[in-house]
Amino acid sequence: MIHLNINIIGKVQGVWFRASTKEIADSLGVKGFVKNEKDGSVYIEAEASNEIMNDFVEWCKKGPKNAEVKEIILKQSLLVNYSDFIISR
Repeated sequence: MIHLNINIIGKVQGVWFRASTKEIADSLGVKGFVKNEKDGSVYIEAEASNEIMNDFVEWCKKGPKNAEVKEIILKQSLLVNYSDFIISR
């Protein structure tokens, strides 16, 4: 298992990024949360196996249809052992 803190920068708010992230996380079995940040970015904490995390990160680089991801910052962190994936407000 791996834990990543993911910052996604670009046109990522107001384009269903959080809801789409939850959908893909649930379909892959990723645990953690996604939230909007005040600076217009999206922040995700995600936990999964390396293989699943690679697929999840690849999706995050594109996001949903109307998103324009300009930059993605990944930072590995200690496992929290989340039990599900939620949209945090």
